[in-house]
Amino acid sequence: MTNSVKLEDVLGYHFNNKELLTIALTHSSYANEHDIECNERMEFLGDAVLELSMSKYLFSKIQLDEGVLTKTRAKAVCETALNIYASKINLGQYLYLGKGEEATGGRTRPAIIADALEAVLGAIFLDSSFDTVYEIVNKMFIPYMDEVLKNKDYKSQLQEKLQSEKRTIHYEITKDEGPANNKTFEAVVFMDDILMGRGIGKTKKEAQQNAAKDALEKEAQIG
Repeated sequence: MTNSVKLEDVLGYHFNNKELLTIALTHSSYANEHDIECNERMEFLGDAVLELSMSKYLFSKIQLDEGVLTKTRAKAVCETALNIYASKINLGQYLYLGKGEEATGGRTRPAIIADALEAVLGAIFLDSSFDTVYEIVNKMFIPYMDEVLKNKDYKSQLQEKLQSEKRTIHYEITKDEGPANNKTFEAVVFMDDILMGRGIGKTKKEAQQNAAKDALEKEAQIG
């Protein structure tokens, strides 16, 4: 495995324990084929480290209330945002994927890319310290915050609109089709008990976003 060595130069951080980065880049499909550890546990840790890093940064930069900070952080660490950060370092090319996942476009699948980026941050944290992760987030993520914050989060938009009307919303996954490495999901969104929108995506989150987008578009047409 040489992917991890190349990525160290891109990150500007060289691991003391090289195995940690290798694990962070190892998708479950590859791990299952080679009977090794995948990056899912590392992703769990990296998710928390990233949220804390972004919280620290926003707290120091935005002199506004908790609600604004929370909404900004959510947008800065969502799957779409993670894919924007990851695209700047071409993270997909460094991943270890199983044959099936490779054949079906796993290197560009948003959920896989986002999970791997979180796992890399978790690996850096284990190998060094929170301060090191924070420095890397500042160097590699913060410069693209404007681009990230301009992206539309349809779920948040719908939530804010319906909350102002004192309505409640909830999402359901109505379809889950295809092989494990190439699934398609369908989601629906309800306002109270009224079906508002329907969406399809390669991940549950993408399907929910598309359902929210559909609901907003229908609302606009009615309005």
